[in-house]
Amino acid sequence: MLTGEIRSKVDQVWNAFWAGGIANPLEVIEQITYLLFIRGLDDIQTREESKATMLGQPIERRVFPEGSDARGMAYDRLRWSRFRHEDPATMYTILDQHVFPFLREMGEAGSSHAEHMKGARFTIPTPGLLAKVVDMLAEIPLDDRDTKGDLYEYMLGKIASAGQNGQFRTPRHIIKLMVELMAPAPKDVICDPASGTCGFLVAAGEYLREHHKSLFRDAELNRHFHQAMFHGYDFDNTMLRIGSMNMQLHGVEGADIRYRDSLSTGHADDADKYSLVLANPPFAGSLDYETTAADLLSIVKTKKTELLFMALFLKLLKPGGRAAVIVPDGVLFGSSTAHKSIRKMLVDDHRLDAIVKLPSGVFKPYAGVSTAIVFFTKTNSGGTDHVWFYDVQADGMSLDDKRQMLLPENKFGPVPKAPLSAGDHAKNNLPDVLARWQQRTGPERDNPRTGQSFCVSREDISAADYDLSLNRYREVTHEAADHRPPQEVIAELLALEEEIATGLRELEAML
Repeated sequence: MLTGEIRSKVDQVWNAFWAGGIANPLEVIEQITYLLFIRGLDDIQTREESKATMLGQPIERRVFPEGSDARGMAYDRLRWSRFRHEDPATMYTILDQHVFPFLREMGEAGSSHAEHMKGARFTIPTPGLLAKVVDMLAEIPLDDRDTKGDLYEYMLGKIASAGQNGQFRTPRHIIKLMVELMAPAPKDVICDPASGTCGFLVAAGEYLREHHKSLFRDAELNRHFHQAMFHGYDFDNTMLRIGSMNMQLHGVEGADIRYRDSLSTGHADDADKYSLVLANPPFAGSLDYETTAADLLSIVKTKKTELLFMALFLKLLKPGGRAAVIVPDGVLFGSSTAHKSIRKMLVDDHRLDAIVKLPSGVFKPYAGVSTAIVFFTKTNSGGTDHVWFYDVQADGMSLDDKRQMLLPENKFGPVPKAPLSAGDHAKNNLPDVLARWQQRTGPERDNPRTGQSFCVSREDISAADYDLSLNRYREVTHEAADHRPPQEVIAELLALEEEIATGLRELEAML
């Protein structure tokens, strides 16, 4: 966890940008990303130099070449540890005219995160602001992976709290719930085709670090983790830069984060490739048939993006691959041919595992849309037996526009550090989701449909025309009310009426 002191320093950096005239939170995080990347390059070269000195050998990997760049500046002066000691005007010139062109050239050369630096733009407006921000970032310790990762997550949280760009972030405790339920394994190949800031991929990586520590002692699994496990697509270059830096700061060196319009591009190169898909794709909107990938239209003929993404997940998964994806409620009960077709496909052709209904305030203040998490396994041969439903009524935060935490941090999220009381459960259902998920093929089968979770057979779903909304199957119990006999009520009314008439006669006599 970040200390209050580090949070305070990050806040100071953020406020300096705002005071300096950069008000767009995405632009702030982008400029910080560039500076962190530049600092990271210097750290790599310093480590290589120390290693070479210790072993008495030449440097294996040289980030900053010897000599000078095309503009006559010695590459050595482009290093963070060198230029940060210059006066503000000189530092500004070095970054603007030498460091950023160097970053763009690295991007053209095409190495992992550097590839997303092709369009790097230096937009810090004044030398004074640059010097202030560099000094502040230099004071923030970036020695260990946990601090770097938490630091960046804290900055990304500021995108969500800043207003219109909040749609880029799925709440982190919801992401963690989905990852915990899916339990990624060391040999999984994981994809998020609408990756944004790469929150799902980061959470999957952290889960593996926590639950499968031994994978890093196996050379092959370690190489798989860093080079072949994580894949993310997005068509926003800013998001690609931010997401790629997020992965790098969380200790994943070679994640495949690349530009791709997932719904418009064919998928011949990565069909049947992934064993796990985790995603919260864009909901609203529709595409023209002409701009939609033909291989998706062959699965479901529709213009709606949320249904096309469901078709995409089925396309990307290898047989036996699992998916946990957030969808708007309309996907579960929409009456169009395409809606019914995709649901029938999930139930009859593959294995639909579970529907976890989320409260409608989860994405506030940006969207009040009601959503659910759909869990399924691609089989190509059916396999749906019972579908497990859970109605999440509280996620640990208020469901209004403020989204304030209702519990202390040690009782928050799907895996709280402290046990929850019955009162705490009423504020945070997520640990209960995780506990009952483990029992969905056992005791949960016997739950009555009046409870918070229950199972529904494939036959019942088929009979309901493949409607997958939880309320379609929930049974509501009405308590029997004990009414008094009508004669008794009428007699009481007549007595009251007689009492009123007597009172009126007495009042009339007094007048």
